[in-house]
Amino acid sequence: MSGHSKWSKIKHKKGAADAARSGSFTKLLKAISIAAQHGGGDADMNFSLRLAIEKAKSGNVPKDNIERAIKRGLGEDKDGAAFEEVLYEAFGPGGAALLIECVTDNKNRTVTDVKTMLSKNGGSMAGQGSVQWQFERMGAVRLTDETRATIQDKDAFELAMIEAGVSDILEEDDHTEIRCPVERFAAVLDAVKAFGMEPDDSGLEWFAKESVALSAEDAAKGEHLIDVLEENDDVDSVYINVG
Repeated sequence: MSGHSKWSKIKHKKGAADAARSGSFTKLLKAISIAAQHGGGDADMNFSLRLAIEKAKSGNVPKDNIERAIKRGLGEDKDGAAFEEVLYEAFGPGGAALLIECVTDNKNRTVTDVKTMLSKNGGSMAGQGSVQWQFERMGAVRLTDETRATIQDKDAFELAMIEAGVSDILEEDDHTEIRCPVERFAAVLDAVKAFGMEPDDSGLEWFAKESVALSAEDAAKGEHLIDVLEENDDVDSVYINVG
């Protein structure tokens, strides 16, 4: 549960729900605008933009929409307000720690929505710094078992990952998770692709340094809370320190 929302048990229902979320044009386009805003509109020179565009294309976002999102990030779209990244700290059912990443063009609207969703679903906002210290920012690349099975030489693959700067390779029930320091993320992603694989999920994420256990009742409430949060267009990702 402490990993990324797409892959953690409490926060994710596989199948249709995942497809709906990954296909959210609004969130995919916001990521493109933010990346262009921070690093420029040239995907060859802006790794974050390249990654955001790849994800948008995999989500079947039309090319015209992608181009408009880049222009918005560069400030060339005079009709659209600039987006801003915001990180909220919160507590969920059972005292679980939450980090809520948002991308918004209206912070007042977003913070009001987040507070309302939390209060109605057993959570509460936390003071700045009271939760974030419990998490570590890292790069993550995930490969399903089907994707991993395409590797011909597993020893060569693991050696390449080590050389690229990987911190850990975790074998989960249905996928492999590769973690690395933020500054090595681009190198690790390129090393994976060098083996002819496209990651099934990748990005910079927050990982809990230590996990806590919840009762079955609080776990169910936590799952519902995160589902509610992630349905909001301004909420990009939610992380929890539950194992």
